[in-house]
Amino acid sequence: MATHAIVLSVLGALALFLLGLEELSSALQSLGSERIRAWLLRMSRRPWLALLTGVWTTALLDSSSAVIVLLIALVDADALDFENALGIVLGANIGTTVSSQIIALNIGQAAPVLLFVGVLGRLFARSQRTELRLRVLTGVGLVFYGLEAVEAAVEPLRAAPDVLAWLQSLTEPMRGLVAGGLVTLVIQSSSATLGLAIQVCNGGMMPLTAGVSVMLGAEIGTCADTLVACSGRSRAAVRTGLFHLLFNIVSVALGAVCIGVLTAGAAALSPGASAGRQLANAHVLFNTIAALLALPLVPWAARGLRRWLPDRRPA
Repeated sequence: MATHAIVLSVLGALALFLLGLEELSSALQSLGSERIRAWLLRMSRRPWLALLTGVWTTALLDSSSAVIVLLIALVDADALDFENALGIVLGANIGTTVSSQIIALNIGQAAPVLLFVGVLGRLFARSQRTELRLRVLTGVGLVFYGLEAVEAAVEPLRAAPDVLAWLQSLTEPMRGLVAGGLVTLVIQSSSATLGLAIQVCNGGMMPLTAGVSVMLGAEIGTCADTLVACSGRSRAAVRTGLFHLLFNIVSVALGAVCIGVLTAGAAALSPGASAGRQLANAHVLFNTIAALLALPLVPWAARGLRRWLPDRRPA
């Protein structure tokens, strides 16, 4: 197959995947946005509760970016204290690993059925809530259909020595970090970057170490949405965004240093499993350990950010 045809096939498959993610996230937010907002306000007063709230909320919305942006808006409106938001930020990093685990299940064969039921059901839906639930089903179907299409599109690359050599070179942590960060920055979805990496690993074209490097880079790239959301906000909201950025930078730097240990731990969790499944396990290990280590340091981080970026004095 010609190179341009492969590229177009991958782009089309990735577009389906991103469309599914957008549909899924939008429908889930519409189903429970007010409840989620109230839950965030009520459960964020203690660090451990805030962490668990971030995990649950992000898993429900299927988007850590959506949760972080919502937090920034709440802090900006003085509806949520800056210090209380930090634990939720850490929890959001754990919650986003749920999507990688679902992607690694590789249940793409069910995608056409989910799409058919979701789309056909919406034609006969009699209530808005029923339609939203069917939109969730449609989004899930599109996500898995897109992943199946990605896997089929990249299959011809197994016979391309230059591509295989480049994918192998991503085992060098810095190269993998840059690749993962840039892809996430362009497509604005760390889940899509990780989904693509999982499929390539499953195809045997990229080793687990390279996949972990790309995953770490995606953790940096996903901060772009946070920085955009902070633009023109209050100092407290900007401090929340900065905490997310600094936490990701520090944790990724440590992850890159310990990439061998992280890779070995992920492989040990599921010996004999596919490289894609082990990459999803590495995602869970990395984000969970990083968040749990950072949680006791939240009070000190909050005080440091307040000194670095104090509130504006009234004129």
